[in-house]
Amino acid sequence: MSDTVIDRTPVMDPLPDVTIARRRMPRWAPVGIAIASIALAVGLGLAAGWQSRVQWGMIAAAFFVIGTYTVTTAVEGSRQAKDRIATSVVWVCFALAIVPLVSLAWVTAVRGMKVLDGYFLSHSMAGLNQTVPGGGIYHAIIGTLEQVGFATLIAVPVGLLTAIYLVEYGKGRLAKAVTFFVDVMTGIPSIVAGLFILSTWVLTFGMGPSGFAGSLALAILMMPIVVRSTEEMLKLVPNELREASLALGVPKWRTILKVVLPTAIGGITTGVMLAIARIAGETAPVLLLVLGSSFINNDPLDGPQASLPLYVYQEYMLGTPHSYDRAWGAALTLIIFVMVLNLLARGIARWKAPKTGR
Repeated sequence: MSDTVIDRTPVMDPLPDVTIARRRMPRWAPVGIAIASIALAVGLGLAAGWQSRVQWGMIAAAFFVIGTYTVTTAVEGSRQAKDRIATSVVWVCFALAIVPLVSLAWVTAVRGMKVLDGYFLSHSMAGLNQTVPGGGIYHAIIGTLEQVGFATLIAVPVGLLTAIYLVEYGKGRLAKAVTFFVDVMTGIPSIVAGLFILSTWVLTFGMGPSGFAGSLALAILMMPIVVRSTEEMLKLVPNELREASLALGVPKWRTILKVVLPTAIGGITTGVMLAIARIAGETAPVLLLVLGSSFINNDPLDGPQASLPLYVYQEYMLGTPHSYDRAWGAALTLIIFVMVLNLLARGIARWKAPKTGR
């Protein structure tokens, strides 16, 4: 007969639900503190005679952080106050970043809409006294499209192949040297790229100023951005895809062409679009190499040519009310062009994003 062990441990009743009651700030408290901070900052600014709205905003931000910490400490305790103050600092930093951007876009839109119409977009400055109203940016739009287009045709293939080499083949000192020089090129000022093309293409080879010369400088600025963005996208492609293709006997070059690049094409396209948006507003290389023109020049290989950034600079330097209006109109057109490129990049990224099954 086997011994039987009986567990006589008493069974404890489950603990009753205990709700810890503590004081919490109402949801409208941050908004109320923000309104009070703004009111205090405005009152202090008016009392002290400060005319700068920037000073008022900085003082309001400081009052908001201090007020949030003080009120939260008094109501919820010091531990919760630390969390609240971190959140308030994040919101203050967000406001400091977004306010200048919104202000810039608003001022540019308000002043640029004075002249931005069909006539302004379809006419040039040929034969027009620049101190009187009228004229347009058609010649500058043509120049910008051609210069950026040629720069893209030069920079994208070179940058794409360089990134493929670094990710798929690069090993040893050569790959490290290429990576180092790509990093150095990322920080090169645009004026240095313009001086390099000026000393080689224009002075050494005897080529005159042209839109293509400006495209060469813009391509130098664009290449490292394309290399870096493409390199990061290729690194995100799972190695299992490469190994599966190689295991089926597919050559490596065909694996890259048919498997790796199609998988990363969305991110690569986004990087290229952002690189185009980056160089579209460059002025220094264009000022050195393209020189600008009031006439329509559809040939980027011969003679001076206009561009939108250069047009803005030249019109603003004239210093007349009508030239200021034209400069703001061209600036608004350039912002719209860059915004469209960014939206297009986001759309392509979503369209080409990998689809996950449910």
